[in-house]
Amino acid sequence: MAGAASALFLLDIKGRVLVWRDYRGDVSAAQAERFFSKLIEKEGDSQSNDPVAYDNGVTYMFVQHSNVYLMIASRQNCNAASLLSFLHRVIDVFKHYFEELEEESLRDNFVVVYELLDEMMDFGYPQYTEARILSEFIKTDAYRLEVTQRPPMAVTNAVSWRSEGLQYKKNEVFLDVIENVNILVNSNGQIIRSDVVGALKMRTYLTGMPECKLGLNDRVLLEAQGRATKGKAIDLEDIKFHQCVRLARFENDRTISFIPPDGAFDLMTYRLSTQVKPLIWVEAQIERHSKSRVEMLVKARSQFKERSTATNVEIELPVPADASNPTVRTSLGSAAYAPEKDALVWKIKSFPGNKDYMLRAEFHLPSITAEEATPERKAPIRVKFEIPYFTVSGIQVRYLKIIEKSGYQALPWVRYITMAGEYELRLV
Repeated sequence: MAGAASALFLLDIKGRVLVWRDYRGDVSAAQAERFFSKLIEKEGDSQSNDPVAYDNGVTYMFVQHSNVYLMIASRQNCNAASLLSFLHRVIDVFKHYFEELEEESLRDNFVVVYELLDEMMDFGYPQYTEARILSEFIKTDAYRLEVTQRPPMAVTNAVSWRSEGLQYKKNEVFLDVIENVNILVNSNGQIIRSDVVGALKMRTYLTGMPECKLGLNDRVLLEAQGRATKGKAIDLEDIKFHQCVRLARFENDRTISFIPPDGAFDLMTYRLSTQVKPLIWVEAQIERHSKSRVEMLVKARSQFKERSTATNVEIELPVPADASNPTVRTSLGSAAYAPEKDALVWKIKSFPGNKDYMLRAEFHLPSITAEEATPERKAPIRVKFEIPYFTVSGIQVRYLKIIEKSGYQALPWVRYITMAGEYELRLV
């Protein structure tokens, strides 16, 4: 078994201990001071985002949320990823109880915080981390703890992520298939990074304990069923499911079967590392007519079919830091100078497929320049957009069935959206 946590600390933004729970007796409160001094040392370091630090036989693992640091100290050879994941579950539990996790909510709920930490970890090993289970036997009312004698849900036949007895007048399920396109293009127009990160986001408002079944145009499933797959199936990669999905069932017959949580959750995420054609292509020509005037000619082209339309398009064009008095003309949309970003932001509310639009801009620069001017910033063009009713991968929801013993009819709604993720085109 991987090494265990020695103690868990909750610190304020200045490194002062708000709460700490000693699980194994092999570290002291002084470790919090050691941790914070190490954290300050790392602030100027290129690895300052590293959530793990080691010093004098103690490993420190931490996350920051709002104005609170959550830190685990361990003297053992522990599984850092597992304990960092545990800290994120602690955050989720505290938010479930206190609405927001911050210094003030911790100070107002010391008793409950200690009770939760005792239930969530025993002798340094994570135990219950499901908020719905914990709330079955740790209840709060005006910052007072009430312990009931009823066993937690995990001990009964109920699923931990869904309460029994839910009732809705109108039973509905909303499923959003959202794909984020990440593109990086170099100054020669070559794509040097391209992938798609997708998520099936659900919101369920269903009575009782419904059984849901979801079918996708998954090539493996369709071929197993002997169905034709020409042009209609996709190869899903790097799939991750919510804990409600029956993984054994999916491994056996690729069926996505689950009892959903109530409300909003991510049913599934996936990644496609295939080459993606840039959906919106931007070319920019920059001419310096003198040391005091710069002219920019920009062409934006939509490279998807005419039946689709991109909305809320934003093209962020970098300009010199000392630029002023812009004169801008566009064939569609509007553009505004954003000096805080050193950029010209071109906004187009509706950008149909297979269309070209132009922007011309002229900037004035200070006529007096320093002998040793600092090198010009080489920022890329950044693009944001949304394309409704469209997916890059071609994923399709073939069916979404909701079955509940009372036999009610539920209304499933499915929506597809493609969005720009990290979408950058370099100029130089």
